[in-house]
Amino acid sequence: MMRLRPLVSAPIMSALRQQTLPCAARQFSASVKPGTSISEVITKDHRELEQYYNEVINSNDPDHQQRFGNQFTWELARHSVAEELIVYPAFESHMGDKGHAMAEDDRKQHHRVKELLKEFQNMKAESADYVPKLKELWSVLSQHIKEEEENDLPALEAALQSAKGESEGMAKKFGLTKAFVPSRSHPSAGENPYFESAMGMLAAPIDHIADIFRKFPGNTKSPNPSTK
Repeated sequence: MMRLRPLVSAPIMSALRQQTLPCAARQFSASVKPGTSISEVITKDHRELEQYYNEVINSNDPDHQQRFGNQFTWELARHSVAEELIVYPAFESHMGDKGHAMAEDDRKQHHRVKELLKEFQNMKAESADYVPKLKELWSVLSQHIKEEEENDLPALEAALQSAKGESEGMAKKFGLTKAFVPSRSHPSAGENPYFESAMGMLAAPIDHIADIFRKFPGNTKSPNPSTK
């Protein structure tokens, strides 16, 4: 009788068995305090990205830089897709033409960030271009973050005031979405929620398995999306 080859190799299966994969919904629901707004969740991500960026550029240790560079990539890739699937459609549905214009502008900025992140995520910290590429990425991203925090998010929160609990509900959806989307940059997927969701379903499992074999800060073998 012909033997069927397993779809996943033995080393990968072994690595997967070592991971703790709790229920994403239960983990994230427990981590979001009642009343937490979508703006607070997004701003928290922004501060973490800034922290990871500083860890890379202020270090001369390639191992440290690689670990925090991987952490930066992991967080930014998931954060960007979650915004595109949850936040930008909310701009359009709650703020009409103004919200549509905001969403389109943010999607264009995201695409450029994704292109730069794809270049950075494939680099080694030993490369002379590693830190300069991250700085180039951050110059674009930091401006995007500034505009979101000063203009977009306050406008969204104002529009959500009449819908009780809507901002908190979005915050929970945002975190749950981050648990299941790709953890690497895929600019070719675009920023349209319909196409991006389909592409993400294919790319996310591959990204999450590959993360097991990447270095991350501390003793973390691979970040668990369901806890962030």
